[in-house]
Amino acid sequence: MSNNEVLLTHDDGQGVRTLVLNRPHRRNALDDRLWQALRDALAEAGEDRGVRALVITGAGGAFCSGADISGGPRAEHPTYRMRTLSEVALLLHELPVPTVAKVTGVAVGAGWNLALGCDLVVATPTATFSQIFARRGLSLDLGGSWLLPRLVGLQQAKRLALLAETLDAEQARALHLVTWVVPDAEVDAFTDDLCARLVGGPPVALAQSKALLNEGADRTLRDALANEARAQAVNFATSDAAEAYAAFTQGRDAHFTGTWAVPVNTLSDTATEETPNSDA
Repeated sequence: MSNNEVLLTHDDGQGVRTLVLNRPHRRNALDDRLWQALRDALAEAGEDRGVRALVITGAGGAFCSGADISGGPRAEHPTYRMRTLSEVALLLHELPVPTVAKVTGVAVGAGWNLALGCDLVVATPTATFSQIFARRGLSLDLGGSWLLPRLVGLQQAKRLALLAETLDAEQARALHLVTWVVPDAEVDAFTDDLCARLVGGPPVALAQSKALLNEGADRTLRDALANEARAQAVNFATSDAAEAYAAFTQGRDAHFTGTWAVPVNTLSDTATEETPNSDA
């Protein structure tokens, strides 16, 4: 087990690497340190030929409650943070080994899209899912705008994104967003057996099959991620993101207006444009 306090890494000696999101006090919400640790861990797993399958799960009975908004508004331009999110999504998508999300508790926002970015999803009956972005004054990210229509179709994807409904595990499975629902007492053993079967497969052939399946649909993934980053920058420039944070901290419903919140710099009324003198 690694010493990284926000992301625990465990190898079982049989080719299975498990990444445990380890911020249980925040239901494993993704802060800057965890985003960076996850990016580094995925890059390392992709380069380690000893890794034959990868599991992502969360500590303390939750999978991931999305991006951590507890720090409030930031001075840093949001495109820098969105760059890290895009790197995580691409690394996970392009990882040459099978990936499994083991979901217990909440998986919302970027946390749900992290699970959907895995090849297979195992959930317990008490797991809950939501594309919560609209409730936070934001639009989809971490590949959600690309993943959802391909998994559930355009109409259901719009339902999930626009209404930000919360689904239970069986509802998510009915929409093909969860592969298996397994009792809590059996989920560890089930996931271990699943990974043993994946590790027992031909690694190069599985990698090729995964790539072939992905390539049939991901011609525009990079475009989707770039569009998400631009859209999210626009969202952060409105009053709705700040309003969502204020409502969250005050325990009230948010009131969204879509008001542009970036100060507009204007020239002084007395400013004049210098025109060079010319004898011509």
